[in-house]
Amino acid sequence: MIGVGAVYALAGLMFAAFAVFTLRDPTNPKRYRRSAFWALLGLSFLAGDRLGDLGDGLIVVGLAGLAAVGGLGLGKPQTTTPAERVEGAQRWGDRLFWLALIVPAVALAGTLGFKALHVGASPLIDPKQASVIALALGVVVALVVAMLMLRPPLSAPLQEGRRLADLVGWALVLPQMLAALGAVFALAGVGQSVSHLVGAVLPSTSPAAAVIAYTVGMAGFTLVMGNAFAAFPVMTAGVGLPLIVHKFGGDPAIMGALGMLSGFCGTLLTPMAANFNIVPTTLLELPDRWAVIKAQAPTALLMLIVNTALMYALVFRF
Repeated sequence: MIGVGAVYALAGLMFAAFAVFTLRDPTNPKRYRRSAFWALLGLSFLAGDRLGDLGDGLIVVGLAGLAAVGGLGLGKPQTTTPAERVEGAQRWGDRLFWLALIVPAVALAGTLGFKALHVGASPLIDPKQASVIALALGVVVALVVAMLMLRPPLSAPLQEGRRLADLVGWALVLPQMLAALGAVFALAGVGQSVSHLVGAVLPSTSPAAAVIAYTVGMAGFTLVMGNAFAAFPVMTAGVGLPLIVHKFGGDPAIMGALGMLSGFCGTLLTPMAANFNIVPTTLLELPDRWAVIKAQAPTALLMLIVNTALMYALVFRF
């Protein structure tokens, strides 16, 4: 059965290639440090499940140390030339967008169709990871089509990927680390502590108060953590399940979907979500480093209000 391990292996091989190309790039004055960073990240994807907690913890410490001490530097990957890119854009025009549409199309088809694929009595694709595997397959299919269509150098996809990854830098691993931190908090019992605190403050007979505590808590915890995936296990264990589901009989699917969306409202408001809100200002060379957050804030606050109203209207009705 094909599981999420195949996706991790694909990502690990990509970061390993980044490490090799960076090591061979004399234009980056800190290429050894940058190469070690990508090599450690690749190792975590390729063998993290076999290294154990201590091994994975050492990788995290190594990544943090490399990023914190003197920066990682930038190189100049050898890909297609500006003239070649202009010629390709003029030749293909809007048809280039077809390549981008391949990814969601394959992901949707795989999510819906993988569950029907079986080898004997066993599923070919892990049903619990069908969406993730389909998304990875969509990226591979789009890459193959792009290579056949555009005919770039064979190394161009990896070199372009390395260029973008170098620009984003250490923030590239922030979602993964924050999501892991959320799992650590949940195992440490932070959710239970939140439940006790919320239970002591909220009116015991008010479903509306429980919903507000959950949605606003999801956004607020995400503001601190920088990632809704980190906030979700804590707030769901502390407020969502004990109050909305168990005490007031709410629907867990509706609660989880709207709760996660409420967390994303917090993502739009925090510099902790550096890969979303700080890195773009750097890439676009905007004079105001808070420009992205300022532009997103009105929509985020409005969506948080709408999510809260929707949850209260729907979660107890189904």
